[in-house]
Amino acid sequence: MHQHRRRDRRPSARRNPRPADPPKSLPGLDLTGADVVIVGYFSAKQKDFALRMDAAAADLTARGARVVGRVVQRRGVSDGGVRRMTLPYSSRTLLSSGKTREVAALREESGADAVVFLNALTEHQRRVLTETFGCPAVSLS
Repeated sequence: MHQHRRRDRRPSARRNPRPADPPKSLPGLDLTGADVVIVGYFSAKQKDFALRMDAAAADLTARGARVVGRVVQRRGVSDGGVRRMTLPYSSRTLLSSGKTREVAALREESGADAVVFLNALTEHQRRVLTETFGCPAVSLS
């Protein structure tokens, strides 16, 4: 008698990384009077990304920050991206390398004091992005 084994179809930890450390979030950072760039990473299925960016800007403004720029990274819009929509472009930066350069250039051009992500960042991502941008990279969530 031949038995078939059922394959476990859960995503492996390698393909779907989970943050090992809790994300550093905004409550510990005083942004009163600070100029900030906000960054959002969204899948193509999230059609409300503009509303979410507006809500984040309103929240930051209520905390005393001044939003000087916005950057959106969309995933799954192009062919091939749909399969990987739920994964970050990069485990180091969350964003694609081009989008990371775009944020860094906007941060430098605007003189922003911080870059605020709508998405949770791992401790490693926060450190890499802070070094890359030359200012604190923090998570709103």
